[in-house]
Formats: sequence, structure tokens, C-alpha cells
Amino acid sequence: MTDIQTHRGPDAEGQQVFSRGDLHVGLGHRRLSIIDLAGGIQPMSNEDQTVWVTYNGEIYNHLELRNELIQRGHRYQTQSDTETIVHAYEEWGPDCVHRFRGMFAFVIWDEKRQTLFAARDKLGIKPLYYAVAKDRLLCASEMKSIVASGLCPAELNEQRLPELLTFGYISGQETLFRGIDVLPPGHRMLWRSGTLEIEQYWDVPPPEDKVTEQQESEWVDEFTALFEETVRLRLMSDVPLGVFLSGGLDSSAIAATMAKQMADPLMTFSVGFDSQYYSEFSFAREVAKSIGAEHHEVVLSAENLIASIPKLVWHEDKPIRNPSSVALYHVAELARERVKVVLTGEGSDELYAGYSRYWATLFNLKWGSLYEKLVPHWLREKCLRPLLWKWPLPLNVKKKISHTFLNHAMRPEELVFDNFHAIFPQRIHESLFSADFYAEVKDENPYRDVMNLYEGRGGKNDLDRLLYVDQKTYLVELLMKQDRMSMAASIESRVPFLDHEMVEFAARVPNRLKLNGKCEKYLVKKAVSKIVPESILTREKMGFPVPLRQWLHESYGGLFASVLASEKTRQRNIFNVDFLNRLLSENQRGRRDHTDALWTLMNFEIWARVFLDSGSYDDVSAEIMAGCEQSGAAVEAGGVGSTK
Repeated sequence: MTDIQTHRGPDAEGQQVFSRGDLHVGLGHRRLSIIDLAGGIQPMSNEDQTVWVTYNGEIYNHLELRNELIQRGHRYQTQSDTETIVHAYEEWGPDCVHRFRGMFAFVIWDEKRQTLFAARDKLGIKPLYYAVAKDRLLCASEMKSIVASGLCPAELNEQRLPELLTFGYISGQETLFRGIDVLPPGHRMLWRSGTLEIEQYWDVPPPEDKVTEQQESEWVDEFTALFEETVRLRLMSDVPLGVFLSGGLDSSAIAATMAKQMADPLMTFSVGFDSQYYSEFSFAREVAKSIGAEHHEVVLSAENLIASIPKLVWHEDKPIRNPSSVALYHVAELARERVKVVLTGEGSDELYAGYSRYWATLFNLKWGSLYEKLVPHWLREKCLRPLLWKWPLPLNVKKKISHTFLNHAMRPEELVFDNFHAIFPQRIHESLFSADFYAEVKDENPYRDVMNLYEGRGGKNDLDRLLYVDQKTYLVELLMKQDRMSMAASIESRVPFLDHEMVEFAARVPNRLKLNGKCEKYLVKKAVSKIVPESILTREKMGFPVPLRQWLHESYGGLFASVLASEKTRQRNIFNVDFLNRLLSENQRGRRDHTDALWTLMNFEIWARVFLDSGSYDDVSAEIMAGCEQSGAAVEAGGVGSTK
């Protein structure tokens, strides 16, 4: 189980096994040495070896807690933050999690109480998976580690595939592997006498009923002080560190703040593409120059992307939702040549309304109800909506209209989630899946988990509700991508915006300072305006785009067909062959752009070959590259891969 995730900790390994009668407990660890290089060996125990921990992450306030625990009589043997977890558990039991400021996933074996205690950090920055197999509990940082135990075979959890294909990720505790669950952010669990108990210990606080009366300048000052503190805490390291610099607002603000707090020049790392439109190098270079950073770049080609997919599917343990995972992995590999720790900008968009879909949804919620009251249902559904794409309007205008209440009913499933999140909305699942597979999953509701969050948040603050759902779903997916791709290159990534005190502060910030008209992240822009170049503050948000469609049409036109029109895909009998062929044909001929949909389906099939078929990612990569060449030749000859 530890060998298969050596990439997460190539510097050292450790194991401890405890037995008492029929009860056996094993703790394993792979170490990436960052704090107390000599003394931080795990699993680690307390003074009398009755409490043991194996842990991934960083406790940024461990020195503060260390002083308090020493005053309470605890004796330290190392300088590691790991030991603080042990003593904090001794002192406060499971409530120790309330004391930690950081990112973590850990398991503690309490020999005296014969209990296993596990916890995950408040925002879900670090992963923790578990499975109950017969009378055994298995826990790990990656799902493949649980599969490697031999006690939980890699089998498809069919009931969660509709949600995966709707959103590109799964929001609840279940995963795509049958029997393997994920401990949600802000949760802890206790295993005792064969019984597993799970409870939530923290949640994003709701906005205050009465907004604090503060001037805009006071909010800016409070944000600035807190942001500088969260960055400073994440400079805790006994090894070199740097920053992933995209040239966007968030990474630029972090880089500028780091540069002010460091004695040596900051090392910055950027990734770009051999397509000028998609490259953000010029922005990253401008920021790096303005702060006197030592800047490094890597340029990706189409071949880098295609050849990397099976390997990175293996690292992610699931289909890759976004091609930017590939770019993230390659910039992490670049950074690994010089540092072991990087800071990144995840979280700001979901805290301070950084996506255009927020103001667009608020617009729809405001005017959609009035539209439905004034316009009869038959006219909306029989005339206006079906004819939208036939209206004599420019294509870009029709696309914008398609995201409004004119094209979507006021149900949250449709207006909020299908509108801005869905890849394959539920209404087309009967066409997407084979008849046999659809019969198995037709009663599954892919919106169940997101709707529970959306409706459970309550209140009349629509923006808060939208942000909360994203913080619990989309952001967790981004964090898992960040964790997997950085750890695949054996480096640790830290996210200053997601210090839980920053999250609690953001919950207090009034909406007008998050979304000011159409100005997204208003407070962040105001606060960093003196340290970030003006061009970065005013540039259009690109969202780290990858030139996937361009590359596939110019260089690897046969990629999708080589995978999705293959015999292996047909034999799996999950998808409707005619539906797949229609997507492939329309996409190749340029009639419709199905790149995102085909990317999602292709990645699922690659996941199935790597995990369900037990293929090595190198063999799968060679297989799809060979098939791509053959399908590419067929495309040039006028076909897109046929089925019998």
C-alpha cells in the first residue's frame, strides 16, 4: 500500500504493526521531508509509545501549539509539526482538530483506548480515502493504495457514473471505485470495536444576518493583514520553496507578497503552450520582473499532453476532468528541479466570486421568475426555447442567450447546474448510455449531492449559496487535482487563500465587496492593487486554458476516435455506440464542438483500461498513441471510425 504511492514520499518510509489478540493495526508512511529533515520520521509516537500517527500535510501553527503543550507538561523529542499532532491528541482528544491551522489528513492509533482516529482538514486540501472490507478498515491518501491492499478490488461503482459524466467529478462520499469512500473536508472518524463513526467538526460559516458596518478601506486593511499572515505561515520550511505563477491575479498577489517576506529572490514557475493565444507567459514574466523573481518556464506541445494522459489518470485515480491537469503536472516537474514546496492560488475564486457564472446566475434568478410569470409555459417551451438556435442572431449572441432563463427553466438543477457546470445533463443520459447500462442507473439522481448542499445552505443570500456549493464541490475537485499533480512530481503545494481563518473572514465580507456589478473579486483587486501590476488587475480572466481543440484538429485528429470507437469501448457496453459516433462525426466535421464531452468520455475509458483492466499506464499510452495514428489516417481519408 505504501510502495504504490512512493511518489508522495520518496525520501523515506516507515511501518508499525500492533497486535492484541485478534486485533491487528498497521500504520505505513511515505515521507517527503520538509520540516525537521532528520527527526520527522513517521509513523511517530508519544513518549510512552501508546499514541501513534501517520500523517500528510502541514500544521502551520505548530510552534504556537508546541509552546502551549510544553507548558502543559508534554515532552518533545523532535522539531517536527507531526509530533504536535500526537501531543495535541493526548491533550484534547478528537477535539485537537479545532486547534490546527493547516492542511492535513492523518490517522492516529490509540493503544490504550484501542481506537483508530482519523481526520481531514477543514477545506479538504489533503485527501483521505477509506474502505470497510469485511472486518477491516483501510485508509490511504490515494485510492490505488487501497486497491493495492488486495482486500478491495478495482470495480466500477456504476451508480456514480451518471454524476461523473454530468459534472466531471463526484461530490459526495462515494467514489468511482465500488466500496471506496472519501472522508469529506472538515470531517473526522473513529473506528472502535469494528464500528465506524463519522462526524463533521467544521463547516464554512453562514454570512452574518447583520453585515458588519465597516468602511471599504477597513475591509481592505483587514484582508491585507490576514493575507500577509497566511502567506507568511506557508513559508514554514526547511527546504527551498517557490510559487506557481500563472500571471493571473491570485498567483501574482501571492508571489508579490512572498517576495516582500523572503530574503532571497523568489523562484517562480510557469507553464505555457506553443500557441500564442493560449500562453500566459507574457503576464507571468511581467510579474516576475516586477518583484525581482528568478523565473522559470516550461512549454508544452500536443505530444506532451496526449502521451501524459494515462499516467496522470493513474496519478489522479479517476478520469481527468480538465486538460490543465497535464499542464500542472509538467510545471510541477519543472519546479521539482529546484524546490520541494510551492504556493498556489486556488480558492480565491470560490471565496470572492471570481467566475462570471456568479453574476450571470444572479441575473437569471432576478429576472427569470418574472419571465415565467409573464410568458405562458406553452410559449416558453414550445416556441421560444426550441427555436433559440434558429434565431437570426450572431453565434456569440446566441451562446450568451443560451445561458439565460430564456433557455433554462427556473429549477436549480437546470438554471444553475446544467447551465454552467454540466457536461452531459441528465436529460440526455438515456441517449448517452447503452440500453442495458441505462436500465441499471436510470433511477440515479446526479444532482442529489449538489442539491443537498444548495438547499441545505438556506437563507436568502443567493451569492453565498452559490459560493458555498462551489466550495464544497468544484473547489474540492481543484484541490485534488492540485494535490495529485504536485505529489506526482514529489513536491508539496500550499494554498494561502484557503487558510480556514481566511475562509471565515470571507464569509463575513458583504456581497458588494465580492461581486461589484460585474467586477469579480472586487475586494481582492482593491487590496493587492499596490503590489500587482495594473495590467494584471485589468486583464481578462483566461482560466488557465489549454489549446486542446486546436491541437486535436491540427496534430491528433484521430485521438478521440481511436479510444471511443475501439472494440474495448464497445465491449464495455456502457455507452450508446450510435451516440458516440454522432459526437465524433459532428466534432470532426466541425458541425458542433464536442471537445469537452469527448474529452470526458475518453478519459473515463482510459481510467477503465488502467484500473478495471489492470493495464499499465505505459502500455495504455502506447496503445492510444498507435490507435491515434491509425485513426488519424482514417480521418484524412474521410472517416472517423466506424462500428458494426
